[in-house]
Amino acid sequence: MVAKIKSGKSLIGALNYNERKVAKGTAKLIAAVRYSKDMDKLNFHDKLLRLTDLAAGNERTKTNTVHISLNFPNGERLSDDRLQQITQDYMIGIGFDGQPYLVYRHEDAGHPHIHIVTTNIKSDGERISLHYLGQNQSEKARKEIEVKYQLTKAEDQKLQKPDMKAGVKAADYGQEETKRSITNILGYVVRTYKFTSLPELNAVLQQYHIAADQGSKDSRMYARSGLMYWMLDSKGNKIGVPIKASSIYGKPTLKALEERFKLNATLRKPFKKNLIKVLDEMLKHPLTAQQLQKQLWAKGVQIILRRNEEGRLYGVTFIDKNNKAVFNGSDLGKTYSANQLATKLLPEPKQNRQTQTDDWSPTATDHGQSIRSQLLDVLFEAEQQDLAALNKFKRKKRKGLNL
Repeated sequence: MVAKIKSGKSLIGALNYNERKVAKGTAKLIAAVRYSKDMDKLNFHDKLLRLTDLAAGNERTKTNTVHISLNFPNGERLSDDRLQQITQDYMIGIGFDGQPYLVYRHEDAGHPHIHIVTTNIKSDGERISLHYLGQNQSEKARKEIEVKYQLTKAEDQKLQKPDMKAGVKAADYGQEETKRSITNILGYVVRTYKFTSLPELNAVLQQYHIAADQGSKDSRMYARSGLMYWMLDSKGNKIGVPIKASSIYGKPTLKALEERFKLNATLRKPFKKNLIKVLDEMLKHPLTAQQLQKQLWAKGVQIILRRNEEGRLYGVTFIDKNNKAVFNGSDLGKTYSANQLATKLLPEPKQNRQTQTDDWSPTATDHGQSIRSQLLDVLFEAEQQDLAALNKFKRKKRKGLNL
Protein backbone atom coordinates (compact mmCIF):
# COMPACT_ATOMS: atom_id res chain seq x y z
CA MET A 1 0.00 0.00 0.00
CA VAL A 2 1.20 3.50 -0.79
CA ALA A 3 -0.20 6.56 0.98
CA LYS A 4 -0.05 10.09 -0.44
CA ILE A 5 -1.09 13.08 1.64
CA LYS A 6 -1.92 16.47 0.12
CA SER A 7 -2.84 19.52 2.17
CA GLY A 8 -4.54 22.62 0.83
CA LYS A 9 -6.83 25.56 1.43
CA SER A 10 -9.95 24.48 -0.44
CA LEU A 11 -12.29 21.92 1.08
CA ILE A 12 -14.80 22.53 -1.70
CA GLY A 13 -12.09 21.87 -4.29
CA ALA A 14 -11.15 18.51 -2.76
CA LEU A 15 -14.79 17.52 -2.45
CA ASN A 16 -15.60 18.65 -5.98
CA TYR A 17 -12.76 16.56 -7.37
CA ASN A 18 -14.25 13.37 -5.96
CA GLU A 19 -17.88 14.24 -6.58
CA ARG A 20 -17.17 14.89 -10.27
CA LYS A 21 -15.70 11.40 -10.47
CA VAL A 22 -18.85 10.03 -8.88
CA ALA A 23 -20.99 11.89 -11.43
CA LYS A 24 -18.93 10.35 -14.23
CA GLY A 25 -19.38 6.87 -12.79
CA THR A 26 -15.66 6.36 -12.13
CA ALA A 27 -15.86 6.65 -8.34
CA LYS A 28 -18.29 6.02 -5.52
CA LEU A 29 -18.65 7.11 -1.91
CA ILE A 30 -18.06 4.09 0.35
CA ALA A 31 -17.92 5.77 3.77
CA ALA A 32 -19.00 8.98 5.54
CA VAL A 33 -17.59 8.84 9.05
CA ARG A 34 -18.92 11.07 11.87
CA TYR A 35 -21.74 12.51 9.79
CA SER A 36 -25.20 12.92 11.29
CA LYS A 37 -26.97 11.39 8.27
CA ASP A 38 -26.63 8.01 6.62
CA MET A 39 -24.19 8.00 3.71
CA ASP A 40 -26.85 7.51 1.03
CA LYS A 41 -28.87 10.49 2.32
CA LEU A 42 -26.04 13.02 2.20
CA ASN A 43 -26.14 15.69 -0.50
CA PHE A 44 -23.21 17.81 -1.60
CA HIS A 45 -23.88 20.59 0.90
CA ASP A 46 -24.23 18.12 3.78
CA LYS A 47 -20.82 16.69 2.97
CA LEU A 48 -19.18 20.08 2.63
CA LEU A 49 -20.78 21.93 5.58
CA ARG A 50 -19.72 19.26 8.09
CA LEU A 51 -16.09 20.01 7.20
CA THR A 52 -16.33 23.77 6.68
CA ASP A 53 -18.09 24.22 10.04
CA LEU A 54 -15.06 22.71 11.74
CA ALA A 55 -12.62 24.73 9.62
CA ALA A 56 -14.45 27.93 10.60
CA GLY A 57 -13.45 27.27 14.22
CA ASN A 58 -9.89 28.29 13.43
CA GLU A 59 -9.78 31.18 10.98
CA ARG A 60 -6.06 31.73 11.52
CA THR A 61 -5.24 28.39 9.90
CA LYS A 62 -5.52 28.75 6.14
CA THR A 63 -4.32 25.23 5.31
CA ASN A 64 -7.35 23.33 6.56
CA THR A 65 -7.89 20.68 3.89
CA VAL A 66 -6.41 17.17 3.93
CA HIS A 67 -6.79 14.99 0.83
CA ILE A 68 -5.29 11.50 1.14
CA SER A 69 -5.03 8.68 -1.38
CA LEU A 70 -4.31 5.07 -0.43
CA ASN A 71 -3.02 3.14 -3.44
CA PHE A 72 -2.92 -0.60 -3.99
CA PRO A 73 -1.16 -2.61 -6.73
CA ASN A 74 -2.91 -4.30 -9.64
CA GLY A 75 -4.44 -7.61 -8.62
CA GLU A 76 -5.04 -6.56 -5.01
CA ARG A 77 -8.82 -6.36 -5.13
CA LEU A 78 -10.33 -5.30 -1.81
CA SER A 79 -14.01 -5.15 -0.86
CA ASP A 80 -15.62 -1.90 0.28
CA ASP A 81 -15.87 -3.30 3.81
CA ARG A 82 -12.17 -4.11 3.90
CA LEU A 83 -11.28 -0.66 2.54
CA GLN A 84 -13.41 0.93 5.26
CA GLN A 85 -11.52 -1.05 7.90
CA ILE A 86 -8.16 -0.10 6.40
CA THR A 87 -9.17 3.56 6.27
CA GLN A 88 -10.33 3.52 9.89
CA ASP A 89 -7.03 2.04 11.08
CA TYR A 90 -5.06 4.48 8.95
CA MET A 91 -6.92 7.55 10.24
CA ILE A 92 -6.37 6.41 13.82
CA GLY A 93 -2.69 5.86 13.06
CA ILE A 94 -2.18 9.41 11.76
CA GLY A 95 -4.10 11.04 14.60
CA PHE A 96 -7.34 11.84 12.70
CA ASP A 97 -9.55 9.28 14.48
CA GLY A 98 -11.81 12.01 15.91
CA GLN A 99 -12.31 13.81 12.60
CA PRO A 100 -15.22 13.47 10.15
CA TYR A 101 -14.10 12.19 6.77
CA LEU A 102 -15.40 10.94 3.42
CA VAL A 103 -13.98 7.92 1.60
CA TYR A 104 -14.27 7.51 -2.18
CA ARG A 105 -13.35 4.40 -4.11
CA HIS A 106 -11.90 5.34 -7.53
CA GLU A 107 -11.95 3.13 -10.62
CA ASP A 108 -10.34 5.52 -13.08
CA ALA A 109 -6.68 4.53 -13.11
CA GLY A 110 -4.42 1.58 -13.77
CA HIS A 111 -4.48 0.56 -10.09
CA PRO A 112 -7.15 0.36 -7.34
CA HIS A 113 -7.14 3.28 -4.90
CA ILE A 114 -9.27 5.34 -2.53
CA HIS A 115 -9.42 9.05 -1.69
CA ILE A 116 -10.10 10.46 1.77
CA VAL A 117 -11.30 14.04 2.29
CA THR A 118 -11.15 15.60 5.74
CA THR A 119 -9.99 18.67 7.69
CA ASN A 120 -7.21 19.09 10.21
CA ILE A 121 -9.26 21.47 12.40
CA LYS A 122 -10.75 19.74 15.45
CA SER A 123 -14.11 20.50 17.08
CA ASP A 124 -12.42 22.72 19.72
CA GLY A 125 -10.65 24.75 17.03
CA GLU A 126 -7.28 23.13 17.65
CA ARG A 127 -5.18 22.44 14.58
CA ILE A 128 -3.74 18.98 13.91
CA SER A 129 -0.16 19.52 12.81
CA LEU A 130 0.65 18.29 9.32
CA HIS A 131 4.39 18.75 9.78
CA TYR A 132 6.15 15.48 8.85
CA LEU A 133 2.78 13.72 8.95
CA GLY A 134 3.53 11.73 5.82
CA GLN A 135 7.08 10.85 6.85
CA ASN A 136 6.33 9.85 10.42
CA GLN A 137 2.77 8.87 11.43
CA SER A 138 1.66 7.86 7.94
CA GLU A 139 4.64 5.58 7.31
CA LYS A 140 4.19 3.85 10.66
CA ALA A 141 0.44 3.38 10.10
CA ARG A 142 1.00 2.14 6.56
CA LYS A 143 3.46 -0.55 7.64
CA GLU A 144 1.21 -1.78 10.43
CA ILE A 145 -1.76 -2.01 8.08
CA GLU A 146 0.25 -3.93 5.47
CA VAL A 147 1.07 -6.57 8.08
CA LYS A 148 -2.42 -6.70 9.61
CA TYR A 149 -4.25 -7.07 6.28
CA GLN A 150 -1.46 -8.92 4.44
CA LEU A 151 -1.15 -6.23 1.78
CA THR A 152 1.65 -5.80 -0.73
CA LYS A 153 4.35 -3.69 0.89
CA ALA A 154 5.05 -0.27 -0.59
CA GLU A 155 8.70 -1.24 -0.96
CA ASP A 156 7.68 -4.12 -3.23
CA GLN A 157 5.51 -2.11 -5.59
CA LYS A 158 6.08 0.88 -7.85
CA LEU A 159 3.60 3.63 -7.10
CA GLN A 160 0.67 3.61 -9.50
CA LYS A 161 2.68 1.83 -12.17
CA PRO A 162 0.68 -0.78 -14.12
CA ASP A 163 2.13 -4.29 -14.15
CA MET A 164 3.50 -4.81 -17.66
CA LYS A 165 5.57 -7.95 -17.15
CA ALA A 166 2.61 -10.22 -17.83
CA GLY A 167 1.74 -8.38 -21.01
CA VAL A 168 -1.63 -6.83 -21.81
CA LYS A 169 -4.68 -7.81 -23.77
CA ALA A 170 -6.69 -5.79 -26.26
CA ALA A 171 -9.23 -3.41 -24.75
CA ASP A 172 -12.80 -4.67 -24.60
CA TYR A 173 -15.22 -1.81 -24.02
CA GLY A 174 -17.52 -2.39 -21.10
CA GLN A 175 -15.54 -5.30 -19.68
CA GLU A 176 -13.02 -3.18 -17.78
CA GLU A 177 -12.87 0.43 -16.61
CA THR A 178 -11.82 2.53 -19.62
CA LYS A 179 -9.01 4.52 -18.07
CA ARG A 180 -7.45 1.48 -16.43
CA SER A 181 -7.47 -0.47 -19.69
CA ILE A 182 -6.00 2.44 -21.69
CA THR A 183 -3.34 3.05 -19.02
CA ASN A 184 -2.19 -0.57 -19.05
CA ILE A 185 -2.01 -0.77 -22.83
CA LEU A 186 -0.25 2.58 -23.23
CA GLY A 187 2.29 1.73 -20.56
CA TYR A 188 3.18 -1.51 -22.32
CA VAL A 189 3.29 -0.09 -25.85
CA VAL A 190 5.25 3.08 -25.01
CA ARG A 191 7.75 1.09 -23.00
CA THR A 192 8.38 -1.72 -25.49
CA TYR A 193 7.73 -0.41 -29.02
CA LYS A 194 9.99 1.90 -31.01
CA PHE A 195 7.79 4.33 -32.95
CA THR A 196 8.75 7.76 -34.28
CA SER A 197 5.41 9.41 -35.04
CA LEU A 198 1.83 9.47 -33.85
CA PRO A 199 0.60 7.44 -36.87
CA GLU A 200 3.21 4.78 -36.08
CA LEU A 201 2.11 4.71 -32.45
CA ASN A 202 -1.50 4.39 -33.58
CA ALA A 203 -0.57 1.51 -35.86
CA VAL A 204 0.40 -0.42 -32.73
CA LEU A 205 -2.33 0.89 -30.44
CA GLN A 206 -5.07 -0.03 -32.88
CA GLN A 207 -4.08 -3.68 -32.50
CA TYR A 208 -5.16 -3.28 -28.89
CA HIS A 209 -8.38 -1.36 -29.78
CA ILE A 210 -6.97 1.98 -28.64
CA ALA A 211 -6.32 5.21 -30.60
CA ALA A 212 -4.52 8.48 -29.88
CA ASP A 213 -6.42 11.49 -31.21
CA GLN A 214 -5.24 15.09 -31.74
CA GLY A 215 -8.65 16.27 -32.90
CA SER A 216 -9.39 17.93 -36.24
CA LYS A 217 -6.84 20.42 -37.56
CA ASP A 218 -9.20 23.33 -36.94
CA SER A 219 -9.98 22.29 -33.35
CA ARG A 220 -8.76 24.01 -30.19
CA MET A 221 -7.23 20.74 -28.97
CA TYR A 222 -5.09 20.41 -32.10
CA ALA A 223 -3.99 24.06 -31.88
CA ARG A 224 -2.89 23.54 -28.28
CA SER A 225 -1.10 20.24 -29.06
CA GLY A 226 -3.61 18.34 -26.95
CA LEU A 227 -4.06 14.60 -27.08
CA MET A 228 -6.88 12.22 -26.12
CA TYR A 229 -7.04 8.44 -26.07
CA TRP A 230 -10.10 6.50 -27.22
CA MET A 231 -11.24 2.92 -27.03
CA LEU A 232 -12.17 1.36 -30.37
CA ASP A 233 -14.83 -1.20 -31.18
CA SER A 234 -14.21 -4.29 -33.30
CA LYS A 235 -14.62 -2.23 -36.49
CA GLY A 236 -12.13 0.43 -35.43
CA ASN A 237 -14.74 3.05 -34.50
CA LYS A 238 -14.29 5.29 -31.45
CA ILE A 239 -16.47 4.26 -28.54
CA GLY A 240 -17.13 5.54 -25.03
CA VAL A 241 -15.58 8.62 -23.45
CA PRO A 242 -12.03 9.75 -24.38
CA ILE A 243 -9.34 10.09 -21.71
CA LYS A 244 -7.00 13.10 -21.55
CA ALA A 245 -3.34 12.20 -21.97
CA SER A 246 -2.37 14.40 -19.02
CA SER A 247 -4.58 12.36 -16.66
CA ILE A 248 -2.95 9.01 -17.50
CA TYR A 249 -0.03 7.52 -15.56
CA GLY A 250 3.23 8.58 -17.21
CA LYS A 251 1.44 11.53 -18.86
CA PRO A 252 1.79 10.35 -22.50
CA THR A 253 1.04 13.83 -23.85
CA LEU A 254 2.05 14.87 -27.35
CA LYS A 255 4.99 16.88 -25.98
CA ALA A 256 6.30 13.87 -24.05
CA LEU A 257 5.75 11.53 -26.98
CA GLU A 258 7.69 13.84 -29.31
CA GLU A 259 10.71 13.43 -27.05
CA ARG A 260 10.16 9.68 -27.22
CA PHE A 261 10.00 9.86 -31.03
CA LYS A 262 13.53 11.31 -31.10
CA LEU A 263 14.89 8.57 -28.88
CA ASN A 264 13.12 5.80 -30.80
CA ALA A 265 14.55 7.02 -34.10
CA THR A 266 17.93 5.91 -32.76
CA LEU A 267 16.74 2.79 -30.95
CA ARG A 268 15.06 1.26 -34.00
CA LYS A 269 18.01 1.75 -36.40
CA PRO A 270 19.63 -1.66 -35.71
CA PHE A 271 16.46 -3.43 -36.93
CA LYS A 272 15.98 -1.55 -40.19
CA LYS A 273 18.49 -3.51 -42.29
CA ASN A 274 17.05 -6.92 -41.42
CA LEU A 275 13.48 -5.79 -42.13
CA ILE A 276 14.53 -4.55 -45.57
CA LYS A 277 16.21 -7.89 -46.21
CA VAL A 278 12.98 -9.75 -45.37
CA LEU A 279 10.95 -7.47 -47.64
CA ASP A 280 13.37 -7.75 -50.54
CA GLU A 281 13.25 -11.53 -50.36
CA MET A 282 9.46 -11.58 -50.51
CA LEU A 283 9.07 -8.93 -53.19
CA LYS A 284 11.21 -10.91 -55.61
CA HIS A 285 8.03 -12.69 -56.60
CA PRO A 286 4.66 -11.14 -57.50
CA LEU A 287 2.23 -11.26 -54.59
CA THR A 288 -1.22 -9.98 -53.75
CA ALA A 289 -1.62 -7.77 -50.68
CA GLN A 290 -3.04 -10.63 -48.63
CA GLN A 291 -0.29 -13.01 -49.68
CA LEU A 292 2.34 -10.47 -48.68
CA GLN A 293 0.63 -9.88 -45.34
CA LYS A 294 0.42 -13.59 -44.58
CA GLN A 295 4.05 -14.26 -45.48
CA LEU A 296 5.30 -11.30 -43.47
CA TRP A 297 3.21 -12.37 -40.47
CA ALA A 298 4.94 -15.74 -40.57
CA LYS A 299 8.23 -13.84 -40.24
CA GLY A 300 6.97 -11.84 -37.27
CA VAL A 301 6.21 -8.70 -39.27
CA GLN A 302 2.79 -7.09 -39.52
CA ILE A 303 2.09 -4.82 -42.48
CA ILE A 304 -0.77 -2.34 -42.28
CA LEU A 305 -2.05 -0.98 -45.60
CA ARG A 306 -4.15 2.18 -45.65
CA ARG A 307 -6.43 2.91 -48.60
CA ASN A 308 -8.72 5.82 -49.43
CA GLU A 309 -12.39 5.49 -50.37
CA GLU A 310 -11.44 4.80 -53.98
CA GLY A 311 -9.24 1.91 -52.89
CA ARG A 312 -5.94 3.64 -53.68
CA LEU A 313 -3.09 2.68 -51.39
CA TYR A 314 -1.78 5.82 -49.68
CA GLY A 315 0.02 4.55 -46.60
CA VAL A 316 1.93 1.54 -45.34
CA THR A 317 3.35 0.74 -41.92
CA PHE A 318 5.51 -2.21 -40.90
CA ILE A 319 5.50 -3.50 -37.31
CA ASP A 320 8.45 -5.75 -36.52
CA LYS A 321 6.87 -7.79 -33.72
CA ASN A 322 10.08 -9.60 -32.85
CA ASN A 323 12.05 -6.42 -32.19
CA LYS A 324 9.12 -4.13 -31.34
CA ALA A 325 10.17 -1.67 -34.05
CA VAL A 326 7.72 0.32 -36.18
CA PHE A 327 8.57 1.79 -39.60
CA ASN A 328 6.60 3.84 -42.09
CA GLY A 329 7.18 2.43 -45.56
CA SER A 330 9.03 5.49 -46.84
CA ASP A 331 11.37 5.36 -43.82
CA LEU A 332 12.78 2.11 -45.19
CA GLY A 333 13.35 3.67 -48.59
CA LYS A 334 11.43 4.83 -51.64
CA THR A 335 11.04 1.23 -52.81
CA TYR A 336 8.84 0.44 -49.82
CA SER A 337 6.63 3.52 -49.94
CA ALA A 338 2.91 3.14 -50.57
CA ASN A 339 3.14 4.39 -54.16
CA GLN A 340 5.93 2.01 -55.14
CA LEU A 341 4.44 -0.94 -53.29
CA ALA A 342 1.11 -0.44 -55.05
CA THR A 343 2.81 -0.94 -58.43
CA LYS A 344 4.27 -4.29 -57.32
CA LEU A 345 1.22 -5.90 -55.75
CA LEU A 346 -0.99 -8.13 -57.86
CA PRO A 347 -4.76 -7.53 -57.81
CA GLU A 348 -6.71 -9.82 -55.54
CA PRO A 349 -8.63 -12.66 -57.22
CA LYS A 350 -12.28 -11.76 -57.77
CA GLN A 351 -13.51 -14.25 -55.18
CA ASN A 352 -11.33 -12.59 -52.51
CA ARG A 353 -12.13 -8.96 -53.24
CA GLN A 354 -15.33 -9.03 -51.20
CA THR A 355 -13.46 -10.06 -48.06
CA GLN A 356 -10.18 -8.24 -48.64
CA THR A 357 -9.02 -6.23 -45.64
CA ASP A 358 -6.11 -3.84 -45.39
CA ASP A 359 -5.11 -5.07 -41.94
CA TRP A 360 -4.91 -8.84 -42.39
CA SER A 361 -4.56 -11.08 -39.37
CA PRO A 362 -4.67 -14.87 -38.87
CA THR A 363 -7.76 -16.72 -37.70
CA ALA A 364 -9.15 -15.68 -34.35
CA THR A 365 -7.57 -18.67 -32.56
CA ASP A 366 -4.15 -18.31 -34.16
CA HIS A 367 -4.21 -14.54 -33.73
CA GLY A 368 -5.05 -14.80 -30.03
CA GLN A 369 -2.27 -17.32 -29.41
CA SER A 370 0.19 -15.21 -31.37
CA ILE A 371 -0.70 -12.00 -29.50
CA ARG A 372 -0.35 -13.75 -26.14
CA SER A 373 3.00 -15.15 -27.18
CA GLN A 374 4.22 -11.75 -28.33
CA LEU A 375 3.13 -10.00 -25.16
CA LEU A 376 4.65 -12.61 -22.86
CA ASP A 377 7.87 -12.48 -24.87
CA VAL A 378 9.02 -9.09 -23.62
CA LEU A 379 12.65 -8.79 -24.60
CA PHE A 380 14.28 -7.87 -21.32
CA GLU A 381 17.66 -7.40 -22.95
CA ALA A 382 16.21 -4.97 -25.49
CA GLU A 383 14.43 -3.09 -22.71
CA GLN A 384 17.69 -2.69 -20.83
CA GLN A 385 19.23 -1.21 -23.94
CA ASP A 386 16.27 1.14 -24.26
CA LEU A 387 16.63 2.30 -20.69
CA ALA A 388 20.36 2.84 -21.07
CA ALA A 389 19.82 4.88 -24.20
CA LEU A 390 17.02 6.78 -22.51
CA ASN A 391 19.26 7.74 -19.59
CA LYS A 392 21.91 8.93 -22.02
CA PHE A 393 19.31 10.97 -23.87
CA LYS A 394 18.07 12.49 -20.60
CA ARG A 395 21.48 13.88 -19.79
CA LYS A 396 21.43 15.82 -23.02
CA LYS A 397 18.11 17.42 -22.19
CA ARG A 398 17.21 19.75 -19.37
CA LYS A 399 13.91 18.01 -18.96
CA GLY A 400 13.68 14.23 -18.65
CA LEU A 401 10.96 12.14 -20.20
CA ASN A 402 7.94 11.41 -18.04
CA LEU A 403 7.12 8.07 -19.59
